[in-house]
Amino acid sequence: MANRIRRCATRKEFEQIVDDFVTTGYVVKSRGEDNALLVKKGQHTKHGLVALLTFWWTLGLGNLIYALIPVKNEDEVLVKIDG
Repeated sequence: MANRIRRCATRKEFEQIVDDFVTTGYVVKSRGEDNALLVKKGQHTKHGLVALLTFWWTLGLGNLIYALIPVKNEDEVLVKIDG
């Protein structure tokens, strides 16, 4: 379930809110007739540093594992029309 719920009154307002979230880096995870679930993913930080340091001891295996670790959702928003 979403962390936040954003309610709107009209279809036009709904479309505008979804567009605003997508513009700021959210991705539409699912979309229905009267609602949309938007997700903003986090990012791996300092991947270059981890790549350099792990290559010395694991010959790149540690870097490969780090790159494959799934990134957690930073934020979820459910936008829905109340009408």
